[in-house]
Amino acid sequence: MENGVITAGLEKYFNPETTEEVKVTEGTHAASYAVGLARVKVISAYPITPQTSIVEKLSEMCASGEIDAEFIKVESEHSAMACVIGSESTGARSFTATSSQGLALMHEELHWAAGARLPVVMVNVNRALGAPWNIWADQSDSLAQRDTGWVQLYAESNQEVLDMVLQAYRLAEEIMLPVMVNMDAFFLSHTTEPVAIPKQHLVDQFLPGYNPKFKMDIKDPRAFGGLATPDRYMELRYNIQKSMEGALDLIPKIADEYDAIIKRHHGGLVEEYLTEDAEYLLVTSGTITGTSRIVVDAFRNKGIKVGLLKMRVFRPFPVKVVQESAGRAKKIAVIDRNISFGQSGIFFNELKSALYNLETRPLINGYVAGLGGRDVTPSTIEKVINHLIAAEKGEDLIWMELNYESDEI
Repeated sequence: MENGVITAGLEKYFNPETTEEVKVTEGTHAASYAVGLARVKVISAYPITPQTSIVEKLSEMCASGEIDAEFIKVESEHSAMACVIGSESTGARSFTATSSQGLALMHEELHWAAGARLPVVMVNVNRALGAPWNIWADQSDSLAQRDTGWVQLYAESNQEVLDMVLQAYRLAEEIMLPVMVNMDAFFLSHTTEPVAIPKQHLVDQFLPGYNPKFKMDIKDPRAFGGLATPDRYMELRYNIQKSMEGALDLIPKIADEYDAIIKRHHGGLVEEYLTEDAEYLLVTSGTITGTSRIVVDAFRNKGIKVGLLKMRVFRPFPVKVVQESAGRAKKIAVIDRNISFGQSGIFFNELKSALYNLETRPLINGYVAGLGGRDVTPSTIEKVINHLIAAEKGEDLIWMELNYESDEI
């Protein structure tokens, strides 16, 4: 290795024909490199742990001339989102990033970006919300924004972060809706992994320049953000919903095209692992997935038919794909690194809703684990599977490994 770049054994990590280099880099910088490759023109963000490294790296890349973009410093996350709403309105491909309380502060503007049909791409580093203060991984921040009209994607690895950001721009600019790419705090954001950086000319082939049909232009004046009366507003919301539904078809197609050009298939709505004959199915998202594969293999070695379904896309929720993949199992365990207080884990609730109209429904249990960055270990996942196997009826909310005596499993 030389200066953080792998110089030997490259074949293990990348296709030499399509990759410029392989860097051992943290997840935040994987996002930064993707933004540079996307030839973004405007970047605006406010620093917040553990997102800060994304925009620190981008500011360095802008200052050095490595990327040709305007880096706009602002006083809050609300202003950062307002800034990229403005720049996208002029037809400039734009980017921002945040975490936790910063994302919550953007909430009002998230609705505006979607309602204005602006293809902003944002990386959110999933971090727990206060109080009390906690800077570690928890998906409740992004999932609390699930009704704002943003596409939501969840990455498992640093490589997937890079590939997902590039695909997010293609998707956003085709459906004219914003896209949020999510990664687990510290498990990805500050953990280094080999990441293949694709060649710029191939990225340009996959992601051409952005030139929207409608934009703010003094030579072609138009009105934006005007008042929508009751006879118009509902139709505009209907159009957003139809575009969201269209994304379900586009996401796999974009992933296939990325694979054809970059020779790497990081895409699709879900990722299946040993699901075809699985009697017991784990449903996960983010970094819990990698640990779960190891446990699934261990159960398979004992002759127990366990499979794994990784959710890459949360909005739009891939109902039909979930019905096809999860509907075959006898019992399902959904592991959520989030909680909707007064209800259950959020992925669990969505999955249960998706399966409700099936004629034969599998038993489904919801497990909450890993809140506030707590480790979800192979032992944790083994307990989940054993509890699922023994279950005689479905349970909505099972708390894993609480640190006091009321813990049931």
